[in-house]
Amino acid sequence: MSDRRVVISGLGPVSPIGIGRQAFAEAIKSGAIGIKRITAFEPDSFKSQIAGQIDDFKCRDYVPKSYRKSIKVMARDIELAVAAADVAVRDSGIKTKAIDPDNVDVDPTRLGVNIGAGLICADLNELTFALYSAVDDDGKFSLKKWGSTGINNLTPLWLLKYLPNMLSSHVTIIHDAQAPSNSITCGEAASHLAIAEAFHTIRSDRADICLAGGAESKINPMGLVRQDLMGRLTHSHNDNPSLAVRPFDSNRDGTAIAEGGAIIVLEDAERAKSRNAKIYAEIVGMGSSHGVNDKFEFDSDGRAISRAIEKALQSAEMKADDIDLVIGFAAGLKEQDAAEAQAIKQVLGNVPVSSIKGQIGCNGAGSGALDITTAALAISDNFIPETVNCENIDNDCPVNVATKLQQKQINAVLTIGYSFSGGQVCAVILKRYE
Repeated sequence: MSDRRVVISGLGPVSPIGIGRQAFAEAIKSGAIGIKRITAFEPDSFKSQIAGQIDDFKCRDYVPKSYRKSIKVMARDIELAVAAADVAVRDSGIKTKAIDPDNVDVDPTRLGVNIGAGLICADLNELTFALYSAVDDDGKFSLKKWGSTGINNLTPLWLLKYLPNMLSSHVTIIHDAQAPSNSITCGEAASHLAIAEAFHTIRSDRADICLAGGAESKINPMGLVRQDLMGRLTHSHNDNPSLAVRPFDSNRDGTAIAEGGAIIVLEDAERAKSRNAKIYAEIVGMGSSHGVNDKFEFDSDGRAISRAIEKALQSAEMKADDIDLVIGFAAGLKEQDAAEAQAIKQVLGNVPVSSIKGQIGCNGAGSGALDITTAALAISDNFIPETVNCENIDNDCPVNVATKLQQKQINAVLTIGYSFSGGQVCAVILKRYE
């Protein structure tokens, strides 16, 4: 491992409360809430009918004209990642093939991509028609008819819309990124792990710049059903969605599905300085761990989260007292919020803790990237975000929850990401660059 320093020089949030650094930062500071009744499909038959939905989003606005035909083979998750990468690269000021093909100032062999992805849902209308055309005269599905007729009702490139590695694939093609590229599929921990891997890629001198983060959309019938069957969604706020997600609050009863994510530009510090880039923060450490419970059970004792935090501190060569703020993952789930809070208290003591899930909901693989974006903004803009909807802190969550926006110099922020099932945990530490 070399002693190269890694900084964040570009932010690309795509969220229910804003797209782009400025819009997202203003929304976070104002406490804006993007959770509302679902309009992407008719939700009346579902117990939970609300979501953090992105309105008026068009992928073509973020794709070079020469590449727009490829949008037809992009699922919503891919579109979000492509847009986030475009926003991040433009914010960083670097010029890739997609931004200015005649004036590229990045060596493509030193540009990497790491993106966290979730389980992409197939277009149900498209798939249903193909399946229906494979029904025999007795009204039963026929493999023979599927092979001769049904499958022909799907486009030849149909599968490419739904492979989780397609988020990274499209971004690498669009920006001509030829350094190490990877896709991380570890549920809600995916984008933390993707950013951590990109950090190591630059530290080990395998790239100078990495586009890293995650994106996912759970706003589809299958995404909603899956989360509800897992017991993760609130059913009591369909009429008042702005109050639905209540991180660390004693009255929390579940989260809301969402869509979005973020890509951040990680860059070798010397390179960023040489081009006078705006540096939001430096990534100084990361730690990962894994719970030992059944893959569908959350590690409720918080030990895995504690280990990840401890490893991140060790990696950054920092002490608990050095951390000014924690951007927690808390999404309003009873067991998970409590375990996270207890782990933070055990390792970091009375440090201020904020969660933005009350504003945007939880979209899985993209949530952690939005948390890390918030952490970078907290350092660069000197503030502690409000934890929206946390009115009465639960006794089972013994942490110093920030319930009001505070203007304060923040020098070091720890962020936490963990999968609700599967056991993956990752903590990443950001520090003011000096």
